[in-house]
Amino acid sequence: MKFQYKHTVYACFIGYTVQAIINNFAPLLFLTFQSQYGITLDRIALLTGLNFGVQLLVDLLAAKFADRIGYRPCIIGAHIFSAAGLILLTLLPDLFPDAYAGLCVAVVIYAIGGGLLEVLVSPIMEACPGDEKAKAMSLLHSFYCWGHVGVVLLSSLFFAVFGIGNWKIMAWIWAIVPILNGLFFAKVPIGSLLEEGEEGYSIRQLVSMRTFWIFMLLMACAGACEQAVSQWASAYAESGLKVSKTVGDLAGPLLFAVTMGCARLYYGKFGEKIDLKKFMWLSGVLCLCSYLIIGLSASPILGFFGCALCGLSVGILWPGTFSLGTKGIPRGGTAMFALFALAGDVGCSSGPTFVGTMANLFDGRLNLGILTGIIFPILLLIGLTLEGRIVKTEAGI
Repeated sequence: MKFQYKHTVYACFIGYTVQAIINNFAPLLFLTFQSQYGITLDRIALLTGLNFGVQLLVDLLAAKFADRIGYRPCIIGAHIFSAAGLILLTLLPDLFPDAYAGLCVAVVIYAIGGGLLEVLVSPIMEACPGDEKAKAMSLLHSFYCWGHVGVVLLSSLFFAVFGIGNWKIMAWIWAIVPILNGLFFAKVPIGSLLEEGEEGYSIRQLVSMRTFWIFMLLMACAGACEQAVSQWASAYAESGLKVSKTVGDLAGPLLFAVTMGCARLYYGKFGEKIDLKKFMWLSGVLCLCSYLIIGLSASPILGFFGCALCGLSVGILWPGTFSLGTKGIPRGGTAMFALFALAGDVGCSSGPTFVGTMANLFDGRLNLGILTGIIFPILLLIGLTLEGRIVKTEAGI
């Protein structure tokens, strides 16, 4: 069978599904880790920070070394690290004298894979032939949302049928996905972002451009707008809306992920009829409204509507910024994608932290903490306003 670029697109779709597995499977097991290994919840919570911290470091390193090593070895390596980390999650806690240390090592390994996936999948997709790149990018990023939904639903179904005690089997099942997709990436064609003989901008050149910093602001705000609600959706539903933990765990995060995926799927299908920048501006306004609804409403129905609206509004922000950045800085290359991913991860980390810190200042009232997060969509709208003006002034660069 002769593999074509359409197969590369399919591999990229699965690649983002792998990243969803990496980021969302282990959190389903946090209480299991507590009971099985006798680890306190505060130490377990640090595993999430470790995961995203390692991914941040990988984003930074990949900006310098991915082009030198080559896309194919790096993307195959990303899948190897992802699969290995999931498998070692089931082995190392029992092999190490300290089970927590074993968990940490496994998390670091699959986080390396997750970081590489985040840096490489988007430019590999962007390098595929085709004219409607913004549509393709939005559709690509929707697969992270569907992967998130799939991980939660399928894992929950497995645990309900076979028992949570068999979680290690589920981890091995999920590890099959990166193993097979790594083999897929070994066969599919992989193009280049740049024309033959053309050189991409160096990191030093990128950071000297005002346009680049506007896009970095947009990426950071996109990550913060998304995760400031997503990471707290379950706790907000349980404490603020007074629903059961089961309903909070499923309805809050899944409702958010589904609506976010629908927004990306919608643009991926009808993007040629939609002005991307206007769509992002409207999304920013809707995001601002969703924060107001979540922050000021005491009604469970309105609260869940606010979560759904937030997911719908942030769907286009991350992939849309990638697409605007590619047009605004056409020679940005892999370094630009890696630094964009770094900025996005900074937003993903700082957004929930800011909301949690502010909630503590309001005596644990999470709705008010989320309300203060309205600063993120406001900054996003300011960045979108400045982006068009600055791109025009630097168009000759």
